[in-house]
Amino acid sequence: MLLIGLIDRFVPEDKNPHEIHGLSPSETNGKQKNEKTKLMRTGLFTALAVGIHNFPEGLATFISALQEPSVAIPIVVAIAIHNIPEGIAVSVPIYYATGNKKRAFWLSFASGLSEPIGAAIGYLLLLPFMNEMVYGILFAVVAGIMVFISLDELLPSARAYGEHHLSIYGMIAGMAVMAVSLWLFI
Repeated sequence: MLLIGLIDRFVPEDKNPHEIHGLSPSETNGKQKNEKTKLMRTGLFTALAVGIHNFPEGLATFISALQEPSVAIPIVVAIAIHNIPEGIAVSVPIYYATGNKKRAFWLSFASGLSEPIGAAIGYLLLLPFMNEMVYGILFAVVAGIMVFISLDELLPSARAYGEHHLSIYGMIAGMAVMAVSLWLFI
């Protein structure tokens, strides 16, 4: 979380994908265009974060399959299930910003492609160095990025564009599902 927070804080505003660029009230066609720009930014930033998040996931799935195929099956199932809300988190804001289902689908699909790419690149570059500590570092970095994006982008967007209590309930339900699944797999 600290890493993505520092990036968000110190990257100049004109180069930061998280910030709205080149908009002033006189340049927009009112509130609606500004809202669509915010939604598009949220969708693109989420796609980037999910892409970064999926990269080591692909690596973890591949390495676990190499080490113990019976462990890889529950990991693959868990990752497949949690990729559904990730795809929704990317595609819904983009669809509402653009009205284009194909664009929303393809950006969501592209963010998911980083998983097999992560497996391949990780295999080629990190396999000689893989150990428990490298796993821990990779997953800590990815978890921090996703928590930051969720709290900084997704929850505020849910509050602005929908029923914010439902997003909090969903977050708590997701935490409960993760806790139960961790308990079941131990």
